[in-house]
Amino acid sequence: MDLIGPLERSARGHRFALVLVDYATRYPEAVALRSISAKSVAEALFHLISRVGIPKEILTDQGTAFMSRTLRELYGLLGIKSIRTSVYHPQTDGLVERFNRTLKTMIRKFVHEDAKNWDKWLEPLLFAVREVPQASTGFSPFELLYGRQPRGVLDVLRETWEDGPSDSKNEIQYVLDLRTKLHTLGRLSMENLLQAQGRQSRLYNRGARLREFTPGEKVLVLLPTSSSKLLAKWQGPFEVTRRVGDLNYEVVRSDRGGAHQVYHLNLLKKWSEAESVMLAMAVSGEEDLGPEVNTKSQSLALAPGGDHLSPSQLTDVARVQAEFADVFSPLPGRTDLIQHHIETEPGVVVRSRPYRLPEHKKKVVQTELEAMLDM
Repeated sequence: MDLIGPLERSARGHRFALVLVDYATRYPEAVALRSISAKSVAEALFHLISRVGIPKEILTDQGTAFMSRTLRELYGLLGIKSIRTSVYHPQTDGLVERFNRTLKTMIRKFVHEDAKNWDKWLEPLLFAVREVPQASTGFSPFELLYGRQPRGVLDVLRETWEDGPSDSKNEIQYVLDLRTKLHTLGRLSMENLLQAQGRQSRLYNRGARLREFTPGEKVLVLLPTSSSKLLAKWQGPFEVTRRVGDLNYEVVRSDRGGAHQVYHLNLLKKWSEAESVMLAMAVSGEEDLGPEVNTKSQSLALAPGGDHLSPSQLTDVARVQAEFADVFSPLPGRTDLIQHHIETEPGVVVRSRPYRLPEHKKKVVQTELEAMLDM
């Protein structure tokens, strides 16, 4: 169950619609509403229940109207179990969310020139959806609910053209045939639905990797920013308290006074504490940086090998290298034989903001820094 809107206000003052879809038959229902208050939603829901019966479970998001005390009392009186989706994860109620998109597209295209009367065309549009076979079940929602094909416009046209006699049955035989047909349709629909769900699950989970978190672990949560609901960023870290089901986790929101909130696995990622980063400092002017640091002595074999040098030449190269070890040192030093000038604009201070290194470069840079510190 879900709400769509606000739409353009109709001539009768309707701006919203309460949408319900039966998960067993895919049978859709929609009721136009003037407001989405808890009272309006409860009245529309009771109106639908009076025609099709009381459901055992109702799946909704965590909208204000669905979380109200009025709906909770109605569920309690009728013995309905309320199931809620996790926040910011509409895929949990994907069936009704997808139908919302279909219904809004149909309304927009069908009543393009008569938008003030969109609520009057709601029932005809629903009938058009109900009589079309559903891809997952292989049957129309109307046939799965009533056990027969609906008599639509094409059927009326065919009867007019054919003008043939109609088959008649007595009441007992009709009930027996209907019961048998409903049983057969239910079995075939379940088989088709399981196959379709398996195919859709494989396509949706291609490349997916199951992650797990333990109580007490720190995670980041992908949440909308305070400035816009269309923009989201990783916020946290927050502590995981427990696992809820297979793909949901309860998290303590320290920024909301320790409130507990359930999030889907797709909105969570492991938080790793940032390592200390060494930064360079720009020094302006001709400030003396102090004496040169004494470095550790290291030997470097610069004598090249190969057949182009004779043994005596290799010996001479090694002797020169040992005699002038300070010149052939692998350690960085300082020279006054040449100078390098960097020209900058007068009065402009050159600054470079620190930035994070990519993960694949951190180990390389860390190795180079350690090698420089050892020199």
